[in-house]
Amino acid sequence: MGQKITFNLPDLGEGLTEGEVAAWLVEPGGEVKLNQPFVEVETAKALVEVPSPYDGVLAEHHAEAGETIDVGKPLATFEVEGADAPAPQKEERTPNLVGYGAREAGSKRRKRKGPAETPAAEAPAPVARSLAPVTPPSVIAPSFTPPPAPAPEVPTGPVLAKPPVRKLAKDLGVDLASVVPTGPNGTVSRADVEGAVAAPAAPAPQRVAASAEDQRIPIKGVRKLTAQNMVASAFTAPHVTVFLTCDVTGMMETVKEFKARKEFADVKVTPLLFVAKAVLLAARRHPMINARWDEAAQEIVVKHDVNLGIAAATPRGLVVPNVKAAQDLTLVELAEALTSLARTARDGKTSPADMSGGTLSITNVGVFGIDTGTPILPPGESAILVFGAVRPQPWVHEGEIAVRQVTTLGLSFDHRLIDGELGSQFLADVGAFLSHPGETLLAWT
Repeated sequence: MGQKITFNLPDLGEGLTEGEVAAWLVEPGGEVKLNQPFVEVETAKALVEVPSPYDGVLAEHHAEAGETIDVGKPLATFEVEGADAPAPQKEERTPNLVGYGAREAGSKRRKRKGPAETPAAEAPAPVARSLAPVTPPSVIAPSFTPPPAPAPEVPTGPVLAKPPVRKLAKDLGVDLASVVPTGPNGTVSRADVEGAVAAPAAPAPQRVAASAEDQRIPIKGVRKLTAQNMVASAFTAPHVTVFLTCDVTGMMETVKEFKARKEFADVKVTPLLFVAKAVLLAARRHPMINARWDEAAQEIVVKHDVNLGIAAATPRGLVVPNVKAAQDLTLVELAEALTSLARTARDGKTSPADMSGGTLSITNVGVFGIDTGTPILPPGESAILVFGAVRPQPWVHEGEIAVRQVTTLGLSFDHRLIDGELGSQFLADVGAFLSHPGETLLAWT
């Protein structure tokens, strides 16, 4: 018989403390190979396939599907043959798998210098399917729950009360032994007895029953973390939103022209591509837009790289994956990155690496036919651009009324470090690029 080894639930990303077993991929008694996914675990950030750390047999499940377990607690037991099998995990030691499962950068991306890579952990890497925006610790306001007030002590032994008070308690059906005395020397007063009648014990909270037509959806996973992040962002960063309605006929003509170019044959050329390029060029002119407020250090951190986030609606909730160092990409490379980002988000396979570290974001509500909005900042970021629907509208063009392609842009920003002038200048530059992309591209690059 082989050695039995208990495998604990590892940290699946960014210090998560628990995970829900979504589905077992291997039943007890089933054979597993090294790195073969044997269970799906849903966390607040991703649906993760956890690979087997051993060759052998999955002997036992320690949690049922739908059950939530803490990081470091037993997940499964494996039976491994051979004397060289690894020693069982200690419960307090949990391998940290943060950052594993990230897809490699495309071969067509430009190589960038960076710090030396950290050697891979011995535990195999889980493959993340999707991930919600990661919240830097410095962004979420620390929560504080005041300690409960100590319960008043009820004295033991004989109850001190005058005869009229005892008669009142008997008439009202009050047990004097349960009354907290406030009179001299621990004496129960008339007010104490009357107070015990006027303040009955509060009933235990009850869950409101749903009618036959109601549906209850558990708040968990990506949607739970998104809700926490949005509340933290809304009540931490003072939001301001400015709007600009602009003629984007030039952009729409350029989109049509570039679709026919051979270098763009394998990628999607959409208005969003040019909005992204406009944001990147405008951020170069106004670096403070790509900054964050560090409350702990009392500093404004102006980021060198623009990790451009694109908000995406998925069945599991809102995610905002980002393109790393987007300012260094050519237009073709940016189109490739956006195409890949959209595909992986749609398939639910966005990696943890693509979800973390965003610095500046875009949300495209125009795809839903919406003109504009007032988006909440992703935690840790200081600005987000909203791109509305492009519609043919009457517009004054070269001194005459003409039908032009018009859209409304919005920019929400953190007013602690971006004032109205900077936000307005940035938004005006984005609009200028979209109105005359060809001329502006030549002038700004």
